[in-house]
Amino acid sequence: MPALDDSAHASSTRAPTDVLRHVFGFERFRGRQEEIVAHVCAGGDALVLMPTGGGKSLCYQVPALVRPGTAIVVSPLIALMHDQVQALRQLGVKAAMLNSSLAPGAARQVERQLAMGELDLLYVAPERLLTESFLTLLGGARIALFAIDEAHCVSQWGHDFRPEYRQLTVLHERFPGVPRIALTATADGPTRREIVERLALEEGRVFLSSFDRPNIRYRIAPKNNPRAQLRAFLDDHEDEAGIIYCMSRAKVEATAEMLATEGRTALPYHAGLDAETRARHQDRFLKEEGIIMVATIAFGMGIDKPDVRFVVHLDLPKSIEAYYQETGRAGRDGLPSEALLLYGLEDVAKLIQFVDSSDAPDARKRVERAKLDALLGLAETARCRRQVLLSYFEEDLPQPCGNCDTCLSPPKTFDGTEAARKLLSCVYRTGERFGAGHVIDVLLGQATEKVAKFGHDKISTFGIGKAFSRDEWRAIVRQLVAMGLLVVDVEGHGALGLSEKCRPVLRGEEKVELKAEARARPARTGGGERAPRAQLSDPEDEALFLRLKALRLEIARAQGVPPYVIFHDTTLMEVARVRPRSIAAFGDISGVGEAKLERYGNAFLAVVDDG
Repeated sequence: MPALDDSAHASSTRAPTDVLRHVFGFERFRGRQEEIVAHVCAGGDALVLMPTGGGKSLCYQVPALVRPGTAIVVSPLIALMHDQVQALRQLGVKAAMLNSSLAPGAARQVERQLAMGELDLLYVAPERLLTESFLTLLGGARIALFAIDEAHCVSQWGHDFRPEYRQLTVLHERFPGVPRIALTATADGPTRREIVERLALEEGRVFLSSFDRPNIRYRIAPKNNPRAQLRAFLDDHEDEAGIIYCMSRAKVEATAEMLATEGRTALPYHAGLDAETRARHQDRFLKEEGIIMVATIAFGMGIDKPDVRFVVHLDLPKSIEAYYQETGRAGRDGLPSEALLLYGLEDVAKLIQFVDSSDAPDARKRVERAKLDALLGLAETARCRRQVLLSYFEEDLPQPCGNCDTCLSPPKTFDGTEAARKLLSCVYRTGERFGAGHVIDVLLGQATEKVAKFGHDKISTFGIGKAFSRDEWRAIVRQLVAMGLLVVDVEGHGALGLSEKCRPVLRGEEKVELKAEARARPARTGGGERAPRAQLSDPEDEALFLRLKALRLEIARAQGVPPYVIFHDTTLMEVARVRPRSIAAFGDISGVGEAKLERYGNAFLAVVDDG
């Protein structure tokens, strides 16, 4: 890493706007950043909820450089700490981390720096922070603030629950005069309230920003030849970095191998791989261009790579929170990105089985099932995806977004009451013991061996559903499951059963509105044209941008750091558009602070001059 200097060392006399401009290279704060920074600089506690890419880190990094002392940042993952420390050191900030990746001698050196007041920010894992020896060390140091990153980890209902986070109230108890700022991008209403309670932030302020990520185009489609659907999607994202999530390790391996044989640079990542392989694959993903990471949920939290252009789910995630956080890894730089989710009833059955077979208390199982129902509702909705997604986080989007599949290609709906009653009646007549395939065979009048064996070719619902195709009936089944009219019995090998909610429909007291599904979906996932590419409209500017990226990659490789810690794509795009001809003009580019201007300005100006 580059040598550190004193240019960004904390000083209680520096104004937040001066730190923002001279250290980080930004002229103005975004959204509620300025309000949050002022509150924390004045010593106030805060809970900050801001979407990924919204600038959460600046909300504690700027106060860390304004307030005297060292800011202690609690972070759950080594990868996240490493990325943040690398990026801060590029800015001339005195940042360090303490975690299990450090050798004992290196860890002692960092502890000495903390004790001597030589650090602006120190990132530490919650497990280490909670040790008595480290708390004692903190007691003898000057602490500027405590930042608790990924604060949703405190929630027992959350998808990233970390029990150590619940013990972080010790910071309030032992250091009552030090401000605390908890930050997260993923928290519904109950989780937010739990964070406040568990971290004793009742006296602090809650800063709630919009959860909207308008640059991400959301697409959700039923599985219909998922390999072909994936290939069609990736053809629109040639040479772009992305993440593909799968439910199982075996599927991760198979998908990565398939993509590699087709000439794509795809790497597997899951907990079954040895630590060295995982680290190597993650390092390549961060430092190289256009890598596709095929992974289980073991990969992702804390990955700061800003130019991930797409996230694909080949299976249903566990909840809307998980979906939101995982899709949020796309487009952190604010440039156009896409999220694709492919799902089927078998995904629902597997997740229900996972919940029901766990040792969790019944209360937690009910919460998990409710979260799964909400996710299925998002998948099956005919409304704007973004409106449904944001409403889950108790946020209202008054108008449809215009940047999701249901907005770009609105699904047709029809009065599906009669179809629903036929399906529900068939499930009842067959004894609520069979899966969707068998029930649909009966509806279509298919006298299969299994249908004949159980005498279902003699019941009243045999052949009453010929007005719909098999694919259309599968779509109707998914929608009735999403509405809670049908339930999937995993213990009964995916058997469909009736819920109490279906009674008014069967009695003709309630209508059912259904999406009309095409008889055979094309391989393309639908929803209009692909999202605009993250590129410049002027071909000459785009050519210069690519040359600037090549220089950035060369510098990054020489230093052994990811290219984005040198400059983000958004900064290089502005350079390509503005074409600064002097150091002063280059320093006016957003994202170019004083340390980076001195370190890299002349090299990038030379590329502009040659262009």
